[in-house]
Amino acid sequence: MNNAIEISGLRKQYRNFLLDNISFSVPAGFVCGFIGENGAGKTTTLKLILGMAMKDGGSIRLFGRPADEVSLKEDIGVLFDQPYYQEEWTPADIEKAMRPFYKKWSSTAFCQYLERFSLDRKQKYKTMSRGMKIKLGMAVTLAHDSKLLLLDEPTSGLDPVGRDEILGIFRDYMVEENRTIFFSTHITSDLEKIADYITYIKAGKLIYSGLKDELTDRYCLVRGGTGDLPQTKRKQILGLREYPGGFDGMIETKFIAGFNANVITETVTLDDIMVRMSREA
Repeated sequence: MNNAIEISGLRKQYRNFLLDNISFSVPAGFVCGFIGENGAGKTTTLKLILGMAMKDGGSIRLFGRPADEVSLKEDIGVLFDQPYYQEEWTPADIEKAMRPFYKKWSSTAFCQYLERFSLDRKQKYKTMSRGMKIKLGMAVTLAHDSKLLLLDEPTSGLDPVGRDEILGIFRDYMVEENRTIFFSTHITSDLEKIADYITYIKAGKLIYSGLKDELTDRYCLVRGGTGDLPQTKRKQILGLREYPGGFDGMIETKFIAGFNANVITETVTLDDIMVRMSREA
């Protein structure tokens, strides 16, 4: 399987933060969600991939080539949580500014996305809502036929209807073969709808990178009453919470045996995993 992104031993040291020896890959043709708490290193990783920050160690390859090759920029679409354009510009002005940088820029596609998002070509950027600005950024990102989308919180600040609209755009984008999306988000319910793979980092360290379903199948929630928690199980439960009348927590499914019949098990969500991992820390 070809990889759209290959990261090996990536390291970046800041004064109060260390991205510590991160290694993972994203197969071409899939959607990969990038999750972690605020300050975990998601935006730092994206900036390193894009050459917006200098790495202190490791390697980054895109489509099998060093990420710093200038020619690769043509195949990458980028959108951070806040698109930055001149406040007085309109979408028409933004197209004039962006079009010269991309050989495959399509004015037709750009206009189609503006129409799909109900954006006025003559409206000034400063008068747009946050949701409108995100949609405009998506229109720019998708207008030059990129093979890889690198997105930082693309659905942040959107209402459920707007988020569903963006996810619909992602699904349409992925219809063509060998297109890849790598995007960070705190809205894990979006990932559960569309992501194939998950990369999870915590405090600058890689926790998991692989198929989403393998991650959620690895754990389950457990809860029971007072006296239902064997002493031997305490260390196996992540984010254990005890309260008058019982307990709850998350445990690897391979450790389920050993509880009595009163203990209830439930499937986990990505939110559950992040919350219980955080409690464990």
